Amino acid sequence: MALKIRLARGGAKKHPFYSIVVAESRSPRDGRFIEKLGTYNPMLDKGHKDRVTLKSERIQHWIKMGALPSDRVTLFLADAGMMARPEIRETPQRSLPRAERKKVEAAKGEAAPAGAAPAAKPAEAKAEAKAEKKPEAGPAAGA
Repeated sequence: MALKIRLARGGAKKHPFYSIVVAESRSPRDGRFIEKLGTYNPMLDKGHKDRVTLKSERIQHWIKMGALPSDRVTLFLADAGMMARPEIRETPQRSLPRAERKKVEAAKGEAAPAGAAPAAKPAEAKAEAKAEKKPEAGPAAGA
């Protein structure tokens, strides 16, 4: 049974309110949960004391039991001093527009050491491998 500490949405339309719950990972977002561990009200100012409330003892208990917090809950726990803040990952290149991606790739190519040869692309390597295999299977082999 894989446990997650995650947000369950409540509140009215356009007025969200979230409960921080521990639930089985396969259960629906707003569905069945095991225990309520806190709340998150995004409508309040960031400095407001009731924006995020946590039951720290119960959260530590569930983490020891193997529950994994979601990304957003991990940030809440890091702000509360219960966990280390995760590293900010670099933006994946595939999410950039094509023109910007080409600029980044060109900049990386210029930054590469002069002695290093660029690696062959996998498609080019496959084409070269096929070209090498063709001469072996010639028309005389079938006769």
